[in-house]
Amino acid sequence: FGAHIQPPSMSKVNKAPIKWAQRSDSLYITIALPDVKDESIDLEDETLKFKGKSESKDYEVDIAFLKPVDSEGSTYKVLPRSVQMHVMKKNKDDEEFWPRLLKDKTLEKNQVKIDWDRYVDEDEEEEGFDTSNLEGGMGMGGGPGGMDMAAMQQMMSGMGGGGMGGGMGGMGG
Repeated sequence: FGAHIQPPSMSKVNKAPIKWAQRSDSLYITIALPDVKDESIDLEDETLKFKGKSESKDYEVDIAFLKPVDSEGSTYKVLPRSVQMHVMKKNKDDEEFWPRLLKDKTLEKNQVKIDWDRYVDEDEEEEGFDTSNLEGGMGMGGGPGGMDMAAMQQMMSGMGGGGMGGGMGGMGG
């Protein structure tokens, strides 16, 4: 049983703090790290892996979701104060709120907090998340045969993502 000693060149990797909230059809996950660089985000239907640097420290997330998600339909964006993800739940018919985010309860206690800014009670859910800060974000699933940027922009503009210009006529007295 020798103690496992890391060579000095290996810098310690910190667990990134996670905040989350949910609606019946989706999860909103925030990795609460400022100025993330060199990020790699790998969302599968069962797991989320993230690696990145923040303030010159290495961080990672390696979690298994309580229930499957739809990695293809999900998006993320790296913002100045955090990395934000809008993750679609796989079973849309199963209009239920999850009791927690992760399979592993202990890990959840240590690494995951409720995002109270976005929290709603299951009974009070009226609308989905405000995902306006994710516009122009990256689709997560995909790989080869994933969406190209043109298709993505077309889809975004179809969703009213670019509709603020024009349409404001008649405002003057």
